[in-house]
Amino acid sequence: MTKSTKAALLSALVFPGAGHFFLKKYIPGGVLAGAALGSLCLVVANMMEKAQQIADKILSGEVPFDVAAITELLSKQPAGTEAQIINIAWVVLIISWLLGIVDSYRIGLGKYK
Repeated sequence: MTKSTKAALLSALVFPGAGHFFLKKYIPGGVLAGAALGSLCLVVANMMEKAQQIADKILSGEVPFDVAAITELLSKQPAGTEAQIINIAWVVLIISWLLGIVDSYRIGLGKYK
């Protein structure tokens, strides 16, 4: 397996920036990993907050412990600024992941060192 393929697979399957670290390109790898980690933390924190709110409603008796009721609460979309922030976080995560794959492959080819 070539160096470029290993780097691209690391970035694709492990985390954005992993292929850059494999190629000893620490600054671009750190930037990609930082962007992906920051956006991933934002998305996960939002999901955990939503799950906690639903759990609190169930425990307080406000919402019955029923699959249909829980599904209805889960299907409600966030509104306003919160929705925009989450959408931007998803876009940053996806772009950094794709950019990490393509760029680590490109650097691994050795033509662009």
